[in-house]
Amino acid sequence: METIKIINFIIGIVFFVCYSYQFFYILIPFVKKEKPHKNTELHRYAVLISARNEELVIGNLLDSIAAQDYPSRLVNVFVVADNCTDSTAQIAREHGAAVYERFNKAEVGKGYALEYLIDKILEEYGDVFDAYMVFDADNLLSEDYISRMNETFSDGYGIITSYRNSKNYGDNWISAGYALWFLREAKYLNNARFLLGTSCAVSGTGFLFSREVMQRCGGWPFHLLVEDIEFTVSNIINGEKVGYCPKAVLYDEQPTSFRQSWRQRMRWARGYIQILQRYGAGLLKGIFKKRSFSCFDMTMNIAPAVILSFAGIIINAGAGIYSVATGGGTDILLQSFSELVINTYLMMFVIGAITTITEWKNIYCSTPKKVLYAFTFPLFMLTYLPICITALFKPVKWEPIVHNRVRTLSEVRNDCPAA
Repeated sequence: METIKIINFIIGIVFFVCYSYQFFYILIPFVKKEKPHKNTELHRYAVLISARNEELVIGNLLDSIAAQDYPSRLVNVFVVADNCTDSTAQIAREHGAAVYERFNKAEVGKGYALEYLIDKILEEYGDVFDAYMVFDADNLLSEDYISRMNETFSDGYGIITSYRNSKNYGDNWISAGYALWFLREAKYLNNARFLLGTSCAVSGTGFLFSREVMQRCGGWPFHLLVEDIEFTVSNIINGEKVGYCPKAVLYDEQPTSFRQSWRQRMRWARGYIQILQRYGAGLLKGIFKKRSFSCFDMTMNIAPAVILSFAGIIINAGAGIYSVATGGGTDILLQSFSELVINTYLMMFVIGAITTITEWKNIYCSTPKKVLYAFTFPLFMLTYLPICITALFKPVKWEPIVHNRVRTLSEVRNDCPAA
């Protein structure tokens, strides 16, 4: 059993070494300032929205796009109503969007829907758009979102991601867990990467890619379970640098049901495995042959957590079974595993607490909830352990996430205003 304790200690050390550079990231926004923008030019944008049975929320997103301070003549909104059985298409048309209805039960997922939508746009409009912006139907945009993204696009970035906030942070510990992670990702990963001049990463929704990037990719050929990460990794391997726009704020709806959260994060975990299988060799080549820090950074974000979590649980479970079968005790094993869990909790608490304090004004819920959810955040992150293990063995397919949190931008800001 002492051997298991040593192994757990080694796993903890390796985990720390893999992610220690991200603690350095935390310092960057405080010591390094964003460079001023270059001369801003007005560009023409196509807004892409993939929606599956989103009749409750898509209207508010389209209203927030219509309320942008960017010239409306330069923004065309396109919605793909993907296998919808409700009024999503009708509502989107009533709000001024160009809508394409897609019915394909064999090729299911956001990646296929975006590919279909881009192909339709190119067929009917040609290459008239300078760039494409991607949103989910449950999103809301700050009034200057497109203007801010346009400033960064004018700086020369071919791919840009934005600041991802939440429209339902205060619903429960699950929605807060998601939201706090995305705030941390925006502030202390993408923002730090951007300030250091390395590549950022696209995360789900709220991003832009140029016509040139679209042409080089051949439309949207990204169909893995995590098409956003696939898009990021593919472009980074090919030398593209993803930019970040901290002033373009998007509000996203987070799951509140643990069952739904489990399914979504199972898809993410399985998707990371798919990424490693398809792009692992390219990432390693980028690290060792091209000396690309961005390739290293992306590898660290998708590989060690899954591998080390799997190794830790399997080794400890195997040792426990062996000890019981041979009549030995499990005290040292339980103590060692408990220390591993406690140390992980403390590390996640520090990360969550720092993000909560520094992003306090951007978190829209009451003060007691902000404090409480800083403590529950590590518990949310620890639930990834069984999810990662299960994803290795259980087949996972793409399933839509139900969105029913109907809120306008003013309601998000004013219902439980930031204190």
